[in-house]
Amino acid sequence: MVAKFVTVEGLDGAGKTTHLAWLRAALEARGISVCATREPGGTSFGEVLREMMLHPLHALHPESETLLMFAARREHLDKVIRPALAAGTWVLCDRFTDASFAYQGGGSGVEWSKVEALERWVQEDLHPDLTLYFDLEPQIAKSRLQAKSPDRFEKEHEAFHAAVRAGYLRRAREHPHRVRVISASGSISEVQAELSKQITSLCIG
Repeated sequence: MVAKFVTVEGLDGAGKTTHLAWLRAALEARGISVCATREPGGTSFGEVLREMMLHPLHALHPESETLLMFAARREHLDKVIRPALAAGTWVLCDRFTDASFAYQGGGSGVEWSKVEALERWVQEDLHPDLTLYFDLEPQIAKSRLQAKSPDRFEKEHEAFHAAVRAGYLRRAREHPHRVRVISASGSISEVQAELSKQITSLCIG
């Protein structure tokens, strides 16, 4: 079986952490070798950038933020993602380029065409085989985060998160063959039943 590149997206509070752990276990139960990674992060440079970008005091110009994200993504692709896929290992990534469109493009207002240009330049012909987007109303997502200390993005106002969600849904409309919109408002078992269908389809395909 050819190694697949699977990305997971959604607002903070949509349950990505829970579902990522389940996805990894489900794939490994099928005998599939999995490389689990994240953005920002995945490399030493990416982790430094993550700490800087999520810190409440480190607000950047949206275009600077976008450029840094794609610089880190280039390193991530070169050092982690492409080598893993070449070795026959599936890659399961917590956020990828769709997050740049949603957060920097949708939430922060960076021109869509500029993000698209960076996507073409940095990724070339590599795109996820499947993107699982956990969709949730911003108010519900925020309520699920009240028990933890919020990072810089989580502290943004509701209109920002509504724009991020709209950015994700725009990407889903633009790439229906790749992006699967999964309602995150259901129970964990309901969500995981849908994830199981998606993974089975990808394995068969």
